[in-house]
Amino acid sequence: MEIERINDTTIKFYITYGDIERRGFDKEEIWYSRERGEELFFEMMNEVSDHEKFEMNGPLWVQVHALDKGLEVIVTRGQMNDGNVKLEIPLEDDNDENVDKNIVDMLDQQFTSDDQNEVTKDHKLNVVLGFRDFEDLISLSKAFSADIHTSFHHFEDTYFLYVMIDETHSDEEQDNMLSRMLEYGYESDITIHRIQEYGKTILEENALGTIKEQFA
Repeated sequence: MEIERINDTTIKFYITYGDIERRGFDKEEIWYSRERGEELFFEMMNEVSDHEKFEMNGPLWVQVHALDKGLEVIVTRGQMNDGNVKLEIPLEDDNDENVDKNIVDMLDQQFTSDDQNEVTKDHKLNVVLGFRDFEDLISLSKAFSADIHTSFHHFEDTYFLYVMIDETHSDEEQDNMLSRMLEYGYESDITIHRIQEYGKTILEENALGTIKEQFA
């Protein structure tokens, strides 16, 4: 994936369809399955954040261009000021009118509330954690008691924990949970789809709870 930093609030990256498929996604499903499309997007954004220190704080404006061999994605981070969203987007002269309309549509759909001028960014957090030693995973299971979905896998001589935290937990709560888990493992770049296809699934559900019971 090619990444280009436009300015402090805007990032552009390009990913080929071949790279998308290697990550475990089908070219067609990312357009027709919202869940799979979001999963690919946040996986790419995590990679962008690691390379460019681009934080996903506040609302995001996203523009996707479908090219012959891949996708070009432009992401701009909005700034909040007294409940209003401020977007500083580099515009090309020929596309100003279309881009402005896209911004209005996105603000209407994602950035405003019917009852109040308030922005939220709560979403599901899906992350793959790798562990250098199984003992670290046991220690995590004993120290972590939150009710979240976890599955346990083995791939390429490494243990992996797939973690899904739903929208019932706020972004702050999700960040705190992830920070606690990262004290025992590390965030992996390998997708869960690749692990499921080429690795071994040891525990499909309630992995942390089961490990805690088995190794009490």
